[in-house]
Amino acid sequence: MRILVTYMSLSGNTRKLADMIYANIDGPKDLRELSEVQSLDAYDLTFVGFPVHQFGAPAAVKDFMERNAKGKNVALFVTHAMPPGTDMLKGIMAKCQAPFAQARVLGVYDCQGELAESVAQHLISSPDPQLQEFGRMRAVTIGHPDASEVASAGEFARSIVAMVSSG
Repeated sequence: MRILVTYMSLSGNTRKLADMIYANIDGPKDLRELSEVQSLDAYDLTFVGFPVHQFGAPAAVKDFMERNAKGKNVALFVTHAMPPGTDMLKGIMAKCQAPFAQARVLGVYDCQGELAESVAQHLISSPDPQLQEFGRMRAVTIGHPDASEVASAGEFARSIVAMVSSG
């Protein structure tokens, strides 16, 4: 079985998870930024990681997956600035999965990532009160993903690989 771990990371949060997922996979595997991937055809399983942008998957992820993920085995790993378990996060995660509707989504791992200071300032200066609120939440995101969240991404990877390997 050949596995790809591909990701989009602007601040390094998603890259931390990608590195841990990659380290927890045995056998033939590749680690690539999404912008370096042309096709998923050579892979039996693809882990796709990205940060939440505008309450969903970034446009580059949507475009690539809508073109390439049909019928493919994929597992998602997503970073966001939301505290875990919030009602809004459930809706955001559902929206993040929409570009993968034609794929076989085998699992989704998400965790809080640190909201970059520049992004927080941009949100705070927005006329939208909801965006301002997100920007002001930056303090609770500092230090995420933490060691436990990164380790959980590795456990997620092992469980997905085991599921695919067992048929």
